[in-house]
Amino acid sequence: MAAVIPAVTKISPRIIRILGCNPGTMTLQGTNTYIVGTGKRRILIDTGDSDVPQYLNHLKSVLKHEKIDLAHILITHWHHDHIGGLCDVMSIEGKTANTQVWKFPTTEEKDLNTNIEIENLTENQEFSVEGATLRVVHTPGHTADHVVLHLLEDNAIFSGDCILGEGTTVFENLYDFMRSLNKLLELKPAVIYPGHGNVIHNPSQTIEYYISHRMERETQIMETLNNNRQKAFSESELVKIIYMDTPEKLHKAAEQTLKHHLQKLLQENKVVMEDNKWRLNDNFLD
Repeated sequence: MAAVIPAVTKISPRIIRILGCNPGTMTLQGTNTYIVGTGKRRILIDTGDSDVPQYLNHLKSVLKHEKIDLAHILITHWHHDHIGGLCDVMSIEGKTANTQVWKFPTTEEKDLNTNIEIENLTENQEFSVEGATLRVVHTPGHTADHVVLHLLEDNAIFSGDCILGEGTTVFENLYDFMRSLNKLLELKPAVIYPGHGNVIHNPSQTIEYYISHRMERETQIMETLNNNRQKAFSESELVKIIYMDTPEKLHKAAEQTLKHHLQKLLQENKVVMEDNKWRLNDNFLD
């Protein structure tokens, strides 16, 4: 059973977590948003979903009680449960008059239907407020615009949806996602504060699990194709072989995951696709 996450948690003198109060299948207990810094002007990471009065009330209460203004709002990616509440947050009187909003640019984001100016984040850009310095790390894969924020003072990572507090995450591009995971592994963070779920105190082990989980499935695909070099397979045929222990009603979902793996292998020139069927690249040596 998932651990209960309080609505508001003072994780450390420089981090306050405010739960988005939007629980669901994809959001787990809800979206975690974080206020970072120790002074009057601080940084908010993500804004939760739109039209969630409970979240907005918690945020207002924290800003008032701690006498905080928001210098910056940093959005980890365009999904509605992370940016949807932006207009609501920016409407808080007296706390966002001089707030700058930032997000990594992408052509894939949906229309936000907002007149709020959003400035472009860049790789390695740093944001400093009293008690905290956040460095932007572009980590595409979950979405093309996904970033994590590296808190330099604590060697901590705010991971958005790249790493979750429980289970594994979904992705749009597995090739990019795996590169991003290795990028995070190289940072050797001391702790991870995820966009969903509880604090991760074994970050390297968790990142390595994400990598090995995906590589295990990839190995199965490569072994199947290598053992049948003269044959090409449709995605549904591969699913029946590779996911033979998975209930058939879940095969369509498994097919989507398989497709991501095959696209990654295609980018690495390990497989080829002909007539909507997949086979090992003749130039690839086992």
